[in-house]
Amino acid sequence: MSTFDPLDMNNYRIEKLPKMQKSSFEIWMARLGGPLAIIAFIVIYWCCHIGFIDNLNTEMLTAKALKRCNEIGLDEFLRTNYAMLAIFVAGLILWMTEAIPNYLTSLLIILGIVLCNVTTQKEALAQLGHPVMWLNILSFVLASMLVKTQFAKRLALAFVIKFGKSAKGVLWSFLIINLVLSAFISATTVKATIMLPIFMTVCAIYGASNGNRNSFGRNLVIQNLFQVNIGANAFYTGSGAHLLAISLIAGFAGSCDFGSSDWLISCGPMSLLILVIGLILGIYVFFPMKKEEQKPQIEGGLERLKEELQAMGKMKAEEYKAVAIFVLVLFLWVTKGTFHNIDETIVALLGAIIALLPGIGVVKWNDVDIPWHLMLFSAGAYTLGSGLNATDLPNTMVNAAFDSLGITANTPFWVLYVILTFLMMYSGLVFQSKTIRTMVFVPIALGVEARFGFPVMSLSLPVAMLIEHCYVLPFNSKPAALLYNTNMYSQTDAFKFGITMMTISWVLILVWGETVLRWLDITPGLFFLK
Repeated sequence: MSTFDPLDMNNYRIEKLPKMQKSSFEIWMARLGGPLAIIAFIVIYWCCHIGFIDNLNTEMLTAKALKRCNEIGLDEFLRTNYAMLAIFVAGLILWMTEAIPNYLTSLLIILGIVLCNVTTQKEALAQLGHPVMWLNILSFVLASMLVKTQFAKRLALAFVIKFGKSAKGVLWSFLIINLVLSAFISATTVKATIMLPIFMTVCAIYGASNGNRNSFGRNLVIQNLFQVNIGANAFYTGSGAHLLAISLIAGFAGSCDFGSSDWLISCGPMSLLILVIGLILGIYVFFPMKKEEQKPQIEGGLERLKEELQAMGKMKAEEYKAVAIFVLVLFLWVTKGTFHNIDETIVALLGAIIALLPGIGVVKWNDVDIPWHLMLFSAGAYTLGSGLNATDLPNTMVNAAFDSLGITANTPFWVLYVILTFLMMYSGLVFQSKTIRTMVFVPIALGVEARFGFPVMSLSLPVAMLIEHCYVLPFNSKPAALLYNTNMYSQTDAFKFGITMMTISWVLILVWGETVLRWLDITPGLFFLK
């Protein structure tokens, strides 16, 4: 009978982790999700009379929606609004309850939008070729390059060995690692997958392994979950949801010159500040470590990590090539608008081509791990956005809601800013997809900007800056589900830390809107500076 070796990284591969079992509530919701979605669609599309749709003021429509209205006639346009609302609600129910796989829900959404004439077949299916879709695919090519050459693993091991002599040093080193990897890898799940075997081995070295929890393990795993998400928030290409948000803004405004460097200036410092605050609170407030937990508990544990690094040998030519390709891609991303005007997607395409070139590149196509189910899920979300744009439904709903609440042109900007950022932040407790949150709240923010004549991005960018706050409950994101399976922390641990960090981050986005975003001419100021 083989014994469990807590320092063997192979024991912490994803396939060896226990699969998270659904609770009875989740099972119950999954069973109800399908019937509820069908009922919601039927009721909204055929049975309801909705005032803000029936009494639609065409003068308030965007140019694209008005063009669609003129093409198909007002009566048919109103029916497409009913259809879009029905599809939107039914899709959300299916996504949130996971009654069927998310990619299948996306395919149903695409089918429904075409059959209900919400938009043309050509436009609906064209979302598979959306530039953001291409950027997502190409980012996975570049990420696979780092994984295959094992440079990401080498980098993480080197940092841990360098700072692993103290527990706090280890925790700070992982903050740096996650932030660096966020600049290279756009998929948070990929980063979590790369880091998992490394930080689980480190947990074992410090006495947390095989079901044994301690505060060091809680800190390390929860912080990695937090850092994987918030680290991504620092970079425009850190998440596909960021790209989607900017794409929605560009589609609404007709164009958008907001690129990688602009995102880094606007969001980078705030993300770093949140990461530092989170780590300090974790170490000293939520999960303070006992003296014995701050020292390696397994004799020779750090030596095993050194052996793991030594076994990799010196950096190989493929690793140098991978680093060179990524440095080139990052340089071109960051310098867009300064030295050139090449789109981020085209830059990623250049990097992917170099990486795949026979004899020159470092990865083969069969080595590229592209989660096509996620791509189909994203395509459905983009098609949903296309339908919302074609009908201008978010703007119509915002106008109706504001009229009923008595919100007028005299309502201060800061009130709307507070409401929208609050809703976006805490929606991370309910939704399981960053993409869906982006699809819901960014168009709403754009609709508010249009209604009151606020500058484009004054509300939509702050909302987009909160996309990555999805780390509280296991179902809030794929990294959250993955790391919860490590059994290093409880839901209570994650909840008390996560809620606190969400609240701090929400207060910080208010401060950011008053200061940094105002200085960058994105917001007009909130409370004091006008």
